[in-house]
Amino acid sequence: MYIIGDVLQNRILIAGICGWFSAQILKTIINAIVNKDFDFHRLVGDGGMPSAHSATVTAVTTMTALEHGLGSPLFAICCIFSVIVMHDAMGVRLETGKQAKVINDMIELFMDLGQPDISPEKKLKELVGHTPMQVVMGFLLGIAVAFVYYFG
Repeated sequence: MYIIGDVLQNRILIAGICGWFSAQILKTIINAIVNKDFDFHRLVGDGGMPSAHSATVTAVTTMTALEHGLGSPLFAICCIFSVIVMHDAMGVRLETGKQAKVINDMIELFMDLGQPDISPEKKLKELVGHTPMQVVMGFLLGIAVAFVYYFG
């Protein structure tokens, strides 16, 4: 029984979850406004504005700083982890999405040329990474979420 209580009282964990959830909600709203269509999958999907990866790790790192101080080993670990996650989100993951788009375009071209059908399930996910602006906005959102949660 103490496990559930401990988890629910872990302010760092809750801040991270709130950072992720806030980013996913904003991402879904922004996507609906830009594309004039509500896509339920954006609530849990990767990629898009703002970066939920960045918001999550930044909320965790900021809350760790607020609870344990900037000189704590926990903050150092969180900070390094956050930099790696954000770098990966706008590096490897962004490039993976670009490659997926090219491959999907090639598959569509082959299908248009009369090649055997390729099932839609085999289409690669294109929206998996983030632009630097999406990462920065997620970073700022994560800081805001942690401050609101800590001081609110």
